[in-house]
Amino acid sequence: MEAIILAGGFGTRLRPLTYTRAKPLLPILNKPMIMHIIDMLPDEADKIILAVNYRKEQLEKYFKENECGKEIVINDEPKPLGTGGAVKFAEKHITDSFLVLNSDIICSLDLNKMIEFHKKKNAVSTISLWPVENVSEFGVADVKKDGKIVDFVEKPRPEEAPSNLINAGAYFLDPMVLDYIETGRLVSMEKEIFPQIIKDTGRFYGYKFHGYWMDIGRISSYLNAHRFLLRENKIKNCVGENCDLNNGIIDKTCIGNNVIVEEKTEIKLSVIYDNVKIGNNSVLFNCVIGENCRIGSNSILKNVVAGDNEEIKPDSNLENISIWSQPIPEGYPSKQVGNVVKE
Repeated sequence: MEAIILAGGFGTRLRPLTYTRAKPLLPILNKPMIMHIIDMLPDEADKIILAVNYRKEQLEKYFKENECGKEIVINDEPKPLGTGGAVKFAEKHITDSFLVLNSDIICSLDLNKMIEFHKKKNAVSTISLWPVENVSEFGVADVKKDGKIVDFVEKPRPEEAPSNLINAGAYFLDPMVLDYIETGRLVSMEKEIFPQIIKDTGRFYGYKFHGYWMDIGRISSYLNAHRFLLRENKIKNCVGENCDLNNGIIDKTCIGNNVIVEEKTEIKLSVIYDNVKIGNNSVLFNCVIGENCRIGSNSILKNVVAGDNEEIKPDSNLENISIWSQPIPEGYPSKQVGNVVKE
């Protein structure tokens, strides 16, 4: 079985972290986000097609150096194609029913159970469904008791919503779905293809699951995912290899490899990447600090995101800012490209 992982976005809402790395390689608990996705795949999904565009060479390098037990195909899109276009571009690798997954959603979905549900219903398409509180922010599925989806209602008023279930970004599709997608253009699977399949086949189903679901689309959700997974795994902190923390106060924080934290420094609710040095008598709260950063002594940082290779001078007092003093990569867009999915 093949699994297409949509990994081609720029991750503009996660800049400056994505100025220097592919979004799927952002670490979560010191493991690339995309590996969390791969780890949830069923055993029978033995071939992974990565739909990539931005910084594909980083993904190629990562999978060349790191074995994941499955065949990896880097499917380089000539331009952003959206969810539908990316699936169509992978058509030559598809042999039977296949999975499609977003590379930035961390969740507790059991894909084996979803596939079993799909087969039992003799579905053409099955999508994962997640319950939300504020239906007015999403496209909501109109779902019958047997799981059949008959429509999607975009941002309904609460009293008019057909359910509280939204598309959770994991699909199991029969090959005939590929015939619906036009080649070579940006296509939204959700807005263009799914409604047509519902209309033509009446065999479009939704699989509701429980547990957790996190769209890692913003810095806030990136930090929240770390906190949740630390709690879920019942660990106070996640600390990489070869770190010297000098008895600093570390709380609900993820620290990468080769990190030096000098004496009398306090770090809470933060994510620190590899090869960072933090000076003595400093405080970091709710921060993300990129690779190879240097933070001077006696600094106070609250709600700060620093891109890779940044240097923060001693005695700095910074709050609610992103730090990027280097050139923005050529071709990096100023806003989202392709299919925009609201958190």
